[in-house]
Amino acid sequence: MNQATINLRIDADLKRELDSILHEMGMNITTAFTIFAKKVARERRIPFEITTPDPFYSAENMEMLKSRVADIDAGRNVSEHELIEV
Repeated sequence: MNQATINLRIDADLKRELDSILHEMGMNITTAFTIFAKKVARERRIPFEITTPDPFYSAENMEMLKSRVADIDAGRNVSEHELIEV
């Protein structure tokens, strides 16, 4: 099997933490990344969910915003302040 080199830059503290955790699991960063790369290649997707830490787009908040917009469209008395107060 031919091999290639990949150079990555990450925060030094994150690398130390990652090294420590992976060592406890019995592997190094190269092994962990190889597992990740094989899974991506096999499944043709990132093998975990990537989300935003911002709750603005949560399902609950989106439903509340839709409800408020419906109230405005229906002419119900909703102030601008109520729309941005969360």
